Amino acid sequence: MASTATAQQPIAPAKTGKLKRILLIVAGTIVLLGAGGAGVYFWLHKTATHEPAKPAPAAPPVFYPLDSMTVNLQSDDGMHYLRIGLTLKLPDQKAQAALAERMPEVRSHILMLLSAKHPDDLAGIEGKRALAKELLSTVNTFGGSPEEPANVQEVLFTEIVVQ
Repeated sequence: MASTATAQQPIAPAKTGKLKRILLIVAGTIVLLGAGGAGVYFWLHKTATHEPAKPAPAAPPVFYPLDSMTVNLQSDDGMHYLRIGLTLKLPDQKAQAALAERMPEVRSHILMLLSAKHPDDLAGIEGKRALAKELLSTVNTFGGSPEEPANVQEVLFTEIVVQ
């Protein structure tokens, strides 16, 4: 009988276990290094681009000129009149639109205020400053509604003639 001369060699496991372990360690290291590098990049990028934001520059004011007004002044020695031109300084176009809707009422109250003045009240710079404050108060009171006040910042004179 023929016998096989080949000896049966035990199947030796190839060194695949060690090779797999090394490949897993190398792959894990690469993934961790990549994630760490990406984290550092985004952290540096975020801190570089997100500096404290500067406030936006304020919008320029809107100047709303009113038609010139002529009124008779209170006087004991004769007829005096006042011709006045006003411009209102407003924060934005929205305030101008709201004020324009109420302009007939505002003009009426301005005319009433002016017609109650004496020529001596308007003499000198202090008299004009006091008048500007009164006009500002009047326009803010009657130029808006309780829900949306007029927010007039300043009343500017463009013309003042007292005769």
